[in-house]
Amino acid sequence: MLGSKRSRRRVTTALAGLGLLLTGAAVQVGASAPAQAATTHRVLFDNAHAETAGNADWVISTSQPDPLGQNANPQSETDWTGALSSWGVALQKTGDYSLKTLPSGQSLTYGGSSAQDLSNFDTLVLPEPNTLFTSAEKTAIMNFVKNGGGLFMISDHTGADRNNDGSDAVKILNDLMTNNGVDNTDPFGFSIDSLDISSGYPAAISDSSDPVLNGSFGKVTKSLFADGTTATLKPADNSAVKGLVYRSGYSGNTGAFFLTSTFGSGRVAFWGDSSPIDDGTGSSGNTLYDGWNDTGATNAALALNATAWLAGDGGTSGGGGGTGGTGTCTAGQLLGNNGFESGNTTWNASSKVITNAAGESAHSGSYYAWLDGYGTATTDTLSQSVAVPAGCTSAKLSFYLHVDTAETSTTSAYDTLKVQVLNGSGTVLGTLATYSNLNAGSGYTQRSFDLSSYAGQNITLQFTGTEGSKYQTSFVVDDTALNVS
Repeated sequence: MLGSKRSRRRVTTALAGLGLLLTGAAVQVGASAPAQAATTHRVLFDNAHAETAGNADWVISTSQPDPLGQNANPQSETDWTGALSSWGVALQKTGDYSLKTLPSGQSLTYGGSSAQDLSNFDTLVLPEPNTLFTSAEKTAIMNFVKNGGGLFMISDHTGADRNNDGSDAVKILNDLMTNNGVDNTDPFGFSIDSLDISSGYPAAISDSSDPVLNGSFGKVTKSLFADGTTATLKPADNSAVKGLVYRSGYSGNTGAFFLTSTFGSGRVAFWGDSSPIDDGTGSSGNTLYDGWNDTGATNAALALNATAWLAGDGGTSGGGGGTGGTGTCTAGQLLGNNGFESGNTTWNASSKVITNAAGESAHSGSYYAWLDGYGTATTDTLSQSVAVPAGCTSAKLSFYLHVDTAETSTTSAYDTLKVQVLNGSGTVLGTLATYSNLNAGSGYTQRSFDLSSYAGQNITLQFTGTEGSKYQTSFVVDDTALNVS
């Protein structure tokens, strides 16, 4: 549409001062926590979503956020108060873990300044949440995992609505995976079943190489149903999803009681019942069930091995929600929805930037990103956060760009598109290129940049289109990629 004005008017959302981007979706680099010892895994247990409603007592200690305030050197499950105290004490006794709790009344954030911000942790544990996560919290959780964090989701049977607000853990966790604003296209490769399985000892698969089933805390053979549920695997959506423990008579893609998966640079684990993590102790007045010490199962080994794996042990991915991950590198393409064919997901974009409108055309497929093109003062942004693994020696950003304009000057850049790298504080680490109406031409041109200097960092890639008040210039982007090796 060379020289023509974009017909679709709308109010631009330039992410006011980058507030939305940096609070809910961006990565944290400049304000990350002080460096931890190499063996310290930082784990945050959530207690901000009714985890103690009714008879539930899913906390490692009543001292929150720091359980060490109750007992600085716990040796037994009763040294800390909570139905998850055995879990917490076992990790604390290794000397390899730093444990905190997000107290009731607070919110999950990623990229903020709070001491309990997810950027300061390697793993987040969601032990049967009973209130829905807010939109900002879901975005924070997903970006935390995408950038290298570990996520441990623990459900219970359908109908276990402990605070009678209309939402149980099945609904809440499925909502997190399907309505998060980062990737709503089944990002983890499974959905939680609406079931109530009263009892049983589901068995582990035979896989001697799996670090969760054969970790440093022991070998996993069985787990425990005491009113729980299962999950349905969808490997076509995420080939990394893997069932580890199955309901009797089930295998493959159905009846998975415990599973693992990955998303971006991070790791995910799911358990279909809270009874296996219940150690039978807790605050006075709660009726609890000791599944942790059930002799017919190996629940303690499963919980502890999974925590270690989520925090980065036993492989090359996971760990480091506030850093660029481990010193290893798996060759691949890191950007989500890189050709925009999933529509307005994964990227943070101004209104109607990601489109399949007929006014321009995609480089491939149907969707593309169209910044500016209105012939009026406009600022459009398009951004995505990504973790560049520390062990990668090559990191190449590429995208296809088409520019058309109604400007007639051959010397003045009235309208511009900046391609920049930002950190979590909004500081521009580098401007890769600035394009303008002077770059107008027919067709797309591929642009490429070396980002290897950002290895080991979480960065935000941002396109910012700024248009003057008279003649339109359209900046059209498609088929982005960040290939590492």
